[in-house]
Amino acid sequence: MTQAGAAPWRAAGGWAWLVRPPFVLYAPAALFLTVFFLVPLGLVVWTSFSEPELGLANYTDFFASRYDLGVLVRTFQTALIVTVASLVFAYPVAYVAARKGGAIAALLLGVVALSFWTSFLVRTYAWMVILGARGPVVGLLVALGVEPAPRLLFTTFAATFAMAHMLVPFMVLALYAVMRRIDETYMRAAASLGARPWRAFLAVYLPQSLPGILNGATLVFITCLGFYVTPTLIGSPQDKMIAGRIGQEMEQLLEFGAASATSMILLAAALALFALYDRFFGIERMWR
Repeated sequence: MTQAGAAPWRAAGGWAWLVRPPFVLYAPAALFLTVFFLVPLGLVVWTSFSEPELGLANYTDFFASRYDLGVLVRTFQTALIVTVASLVFAYPVAYVAARKGGAIAALLLGVVALSFWTSFLVRTYAWMVILGARGPVVGLLVALGVEPAPRLLFTTFAATFAMAHMLVPFMVLALYAVMRRIDETYMRAAASLGARPWRAFLAVYLPQSLPGILNGATLVFITCLGFYVTPTLIGSPQDKMIAGRIGQEMEQLLEFGAASATSMILLAAALALFALYDRFFGIERMWR
């Protein structure tokens, strides 16, 4: 560095800015994200273009394959069904917790929070026992006279129901965060004006809870897109989801380039959904 250029450098403090706020506060998080997220993601991107040879062959093969496109469409269909089912199960729980409050809310939210203490894998094996040929559900059907009992395990119903059960807590918390801020005086005002309870709910309460529905639906839908363990273990082989297809390409076919390209397509779909949400609703509202 020349003497003329050294003077401004010394005046600016040289490398001292590296240990000054706010950089010193951002550095650990930036380093963590770079090492554990950006670098692995970069390797996946590079593999998708370079294996088995450099080019776009992995992406063109994916979109030229009716099977792969069918798996992608099926994944979105399953995620939509799971999202709707989670909303149906979660809305009454969140509604009661928000309206009653106190001990009832603490009890309901405590039960919901308990599910986070058990991994998806353990809960999947639990559903394998419950829905198995010698499980309690089939035993109950036989006791009620249903002969022969229908096969529940390794079906589309089993995988969809289990995934909905696992994602209901996310929907409940998203709904409750919005519902607990809804002023009860609106419902009382509607009742005082002659509105029946269901009419007041549909016209007053439900519209105010829409942000929670949107937040929960976005979280559940995008999470469901990447489900691997549950549909693989208890779902039908004909209902493979995109994550299962990635696992098959890596573990059985050893097509790492194709698996990387499929992963990037799944990532692009998830980012596109986030972009749409941000465009119309604002991504910052998801965390309020």
